[in-house]
Amino acid sequence: MTLQVDIKAQLGAFLLDVQFAAPAGVTVLFGPSGCGKSSVINAIAGLIRPDQGQIICATRPLFDSAARVNLHPHRRRLGVIFQDARLFPHLIVQQNLTYGRWFAGRRRQGPSLQDVTDLLGIGHLLHRRPAALSGGEAARVAIGRALLSAPDMILADEPLAALDEARRAEILPYFIALRDAALVPMIYVSHSVTEVAQLATTVVAMGGGRVIAVGSAADIFGRSDVMGANASALLPARIVGHHADGLSELVCAAGHVFVPHMNAAIGTSHMLRIHAGDITLARSQPSGLSALNILSGEICRIEAQSDGAVMVSLRAGDATICARITQRSCTSMGLDMGQTCFAIVKSLSLAKGEP
Repeated sequence: MTLQVDIKAQLGAFLLDVQFAAPAGVTVLFGPSGCGKSSVINAIAGLIRPDQGQIICATRPLFDSAARVNLHPHRRRLGVIFQDARLFPHLIVQQNLTYGRWFAGRRRQGPSLQDVTDLLGIGHLLHRRPAALSGGEAARVAIGRALLSAPDMILADEPLAALDEARRAEILPYFIALRDAALVPMIYVSHSVTEVAQLATTVVAMGGGRVIAVGSAADIFGRSDVMGANASALLPARIVGHHADGLSELVCAAGHVFVPHMNAAIGTSHMLRIHAGDITLARSQPSGLSALNILSGEICRIEAQSDGAVMVSLRAGDATICARITQRSCTSMGLDMGQTCFAIVKSLSLAKGEP
């Protein structure tokens, strides 16, 4: 199921003018605070009315200014998850969940209560009231209520923003599980690179009320015109060993990588994120260095930056590694398209790739 969005809305002094298609999977609206992400979600949900344009879910118009279509929010068949759980305080968890089922109506088919409680691990919470739930538990119940409304699509407006780091780490795997179960497509709003790297199947990058790029997370994060100096590489990797000296070894398209010991099984998948500013380039295989992680690739792009720096992209299999170096270094090394280079990684971060 695809969502087509092509709308304009004047919101005070702010102009929202966006066009994008959200295919199956998780489409993340990504960008800084104030760029219009939540306004897009509100327009899709029917909470604000655009001045013109269309919002089409599959073949069903939710909004069409020319045809004078503007469905009420409750008729749009969308499950909405907000930053706060917004559970009914006077109802127990099971009643909150079955409210979603009641809202779906008799003719709508969706996952069962058992399916949802199993997926989200909330079966033991069914007889509690919201006041007795932790922030992470309440967030899972809110996800369940949205699922049980049998929506055509779920809209999640920064659902982890109100949680601390530990609770975010607790909840994000459930969104990943929801994505992988392919129960329902999702539009997910975030300005967190970590969330986008782990969750997105499609990224819609926004700025100033407009869409500035659409692509995979790896594509978007590797673009200096979108990320600026924060451009980075996202490399899928798999653990292949744990060593006695306290290091874990992973393999990715660009080579082998060593990190401090990971409490994860051999064979599990992870995502490596390497910031462009944390890479030094060499024309030949380096030796005699303390750096453990040296990856190789072929130069596929060289982009001059406005501050005198240069972004050099290396293609390694299906992956791209970005390195931000000075113009002087680029010139003195004689870097050119098609050359093989070695990326000396000073630091990297890990984002778990599977729930």
